[in-house]
Amino acid sequence: MNATKLGDTIAKLRKKNGFTQKELAERINVSDKTVSKWENGGGYPEITILSALSEVFGVSVDYLLKGDTQGIAIAGNILVDIVNLVDKYPAKNMLANILNTELAVGGCVPNTIIDIAKIDPDIFLSAFGKTGNDENARFLLSQLKKYGIDTSGIKTDDYLPTAHSNVMTEKDSGERTFFFSAGANKSFCADDIDIDSLECKIFHIGYILLLDALDAHDEEYGTKMARLLHSIQKRGIKTSVDAVSKDGVNFKEKIIPALKYCDYAIMNEIESCSVEGVSPKHPDGRVHVENIKHTMQKFLEYGVREKVIIHGSEAGFCMDSDGTFTVVPSLDLPKDYIIGSTGAGDAFAAACLYGIYNGYSNQRMLEFASAAAACNLSASDSISGMRSKSQIEKLNTIYKRRVLI
Repeated sequence: MNATKLGDTIAKLRKKNGFTQKELAERINVSDKTVSKWENGGGYPEITILSALSEVFGVSVDYLLKGDTQGIAIAGNILVDIVNLVDKYPAKNMLANILNTELAVGGCVPNTIIDIAKIDPDIFLSAFGKTGNDENARFLLSQLKKYGIDTSGIKTDDYLPTAHSNVMTEKDSGERTFFFSAGANKSFCADDIDIDSLECKIFHIGYILLLDALDAHDEEYGTKMARLLHSIQKRGIKTSVDAVSKDGVNFKEKIIPALKYCDYAIMNEIESCSVEGVSPKHPDGRVHVENIKHTMQKFLEYGVREKVIIHGSEAGFCMDSDGTFTVVPSLDLPKDYIIGSTGAGDAFAAACLYGIYNGYSNQRMLEFASAAAACNLSASDSISGMRSKSQIEKLNTIYKRRVLI
């Protein structure tokens, strides 16, 4: 254990959280002289104190020991799925019985960041978003901390509840109905992020169209999201965005301004093609490769600096700033393999971000991402199916790939 490095990390986190040495000392039941000694490299905490520091700062013990902040930050939409199993879906004004209720994480932040943590637990990950001050928030934070994720960037709204989705799953048919409350996601804004203290290599945010304050109009940049991304890019951090499929919205108005300040754009075929008003499918249901390629070219014209990545059930696509176009068909999975598709897009995005972070070629990145998405399909929730890097790569050797016509 390097006492000097650990002391620097403790001092940095203390200041970031607005504590004096005395205030920190009181929280962990030591003297302020002890804290001062640590920060000056004159000693280091016992293991039990490390756990207390981890809890106070909202970071993992591994992070305290390594002090490595040059990882990936995931920001934006964060919620809890309240999954109810019902005996039947009732007619209007009628009653149904709830047979079982379970909580699961949901949204861009928990899905994507936990997936990356499961792929590689050694990478430093930080989460940014907003929750209410309630039990759902405490559940979310406990799940993120379980994977060693830095949650100090998740703020609390004392007036709005944590965003949640009530999922009603019919026992016999498996069909699901969703009732969604945006909650504290509505108020998440640029002021909730201390941009000057960001030290990540990649800052990924989603979902555009579900973050009211950031989707709002900005006179100079088009949207508040675009202004935020510009500020982050100025710090030399690579930026990445994801969007969501939503009816009745102007995709161009909300998405195009952000693309000007993105290094990477990662979206599914519906969201991306909606910006250009073209269909990602032929009338017979086949993937429309030319429309997808056209959309990617337009995204680069709108300002995406390095890569546009589009994914769908049939294939993953990547286009570099020089126009290099790569297509990797999805794995041809047996029908009984697929249990659910919740969070498959986030799993694909997580693997792409991991590949970019580690310098993968576009071919390798897309192959890795499609296998990661396939892992996700093996479970009913958004994170349970994800596996380690080596297990994901092994999946590529087990199944063949589809043939695109």
